[in-house]
Amino acid sequence: MTDISAAQARRIALAAQGFGKPPTDAATGIRQLGSLVERLGLLQLDSVNVYERSHYLPVFARLGQYDKADLDRLTFGRKSRYTEYWAHEAAIIPMAHRPLFQWRMDARRRHQMSDDTGWPRTNGAMLDWLRAELAATGPIAASQIEHDANRGSGSWWGWSDVKYGLEYLFGWGEVVSAGRTRFERTYALAEQRVPAEILATTVAEPDAVRQLMALGARAHGIGTLADIADYYRIKQGPARLAAADLIDSGELVPVTVEGWKQPGYLHRDARLPRRVDAAALLSPFDPVVWARPRAERMFDFHYRIEIYTPAHKRVFGYYSLPVLVDDRIVGRIDLKNDRQNRVLRVQSAWREAAAPAGIEQRIAPLVEAARVWQGLDAVEVVDRGDLALELAGAMGLPLLPGAMADAGAAPAGEPTTTSAGGEPTTGAVAGGDPDEALPAV
Repeated sequence: MTDISAAQARRIALAAQGFGKPPTDAATGIRQLGSLVERLGLLQLDSVNVYERSHYLPVFARLGQYDKADLDRLTFGRKSRYTEYWAHEAAIIPMAHRPLFQWRMDARRRHQMSDDTGWPRTNGAMLDWLRAELAATGPIAASQIEHDANRGSGSWWGWSDVKYGLEYLFGWGEVVSAGRTRFERTYALAEQRVPAEILATTVAEPDAVRQLMALGARAHGIGTLADIADYYRIKQGPARLAAADLIDSGELVPVTVEGWKQPGYLHRDARLPRRVDAAALLSPFDPVVWARPRAERMFDFHYRIEIYTPAHKRVFGYYSLPVLVDDRIVGRIDLKNDRQNRVLRVQSAWREAAAPAGIEQRIAPLVEAARVWQGLDAVEVVDRGDLALELAGAMGLPLLPGAMADAGAAPAGEPTTTSAGGEPTTGAVAGGDPDEALPAV
């Protein structure tokens, strides 16, 4: 069994995720965007927009400046080769991968239809009406469907029966995303948007799970069984069986990794660079950090997003972004895009205990690049966090009073994360079971 050092494991994982490639002078266009999405296998969706929506951030972290409209055309366009489904969480995935999730769609239907008192069983007429309405009107947003039941309940979710019905049909695969406008999903019947050959493709559950495990292993490069299974939310039993098959075929190679208590697995195509030259601001929903136990094991980085924490109890900030420099996570920065005043505000800046001295010199250009990408006029740095003073100095900026931190963040108690359809969800921050994506009704 091969022995892998902790540093080698970090470099393998980051290289698999598309970090460390030498920069080029070529403009980032549709081809480069498509290659990256194929490499990652998915882009997780989330509606929090205090800095930028999460699915745009992994692309910026790896490719630098690009036009978000290009990614929209690639992923949400009328003839897009991508679709949405519950992959890790709500995510953009290649259309070609959709058959790999049919077993999950079928399982959701069985589970949600098994309760005689549940919403789908007691609202069959609404589901039939929605099927007929979509067949007649083609792709349409939930807010545009005219029906007496299309009114929010006034609850925390505020969902109408129309929206509930569309989300159940989406989970079962009968309805798909036909793009988004200001993040609101447009719905269509699957046959209206998914190519017939993909709809006709069937993959048995064990084969689909094996392929998803292989994709997850390739995307992670190296990981424990739990790491690889988590990429597409595969349960441990099926994941273990799939991993055994992949080991037998040579696609997974068992390894021991320095400091890991669990066995490791290396994808056969994983590359071990001599070094990783990288600097990036990571989304909380980036595959590098989305599994908190993996982030702690791999980078010694304890990370909890504080969206739901009342402002006076937050430690690092409302939407703190991990800062990757080379093969280490060296800090976290809470960014706010003050669109009205055209300012990118660093609401707090913190260094990790093992971060080297002078790390602010690597971080300052990241903040400036983010300002340019967002089309803003200025950067402000708030006096909060043990890196704020140094970062402000590196950027030649004064420190603003710490009281400005968290200004404009969502008030406590307001929904801040959303489902694939742009509606609030529970438990989406740290992950969850896709089968429980809808609330109990």
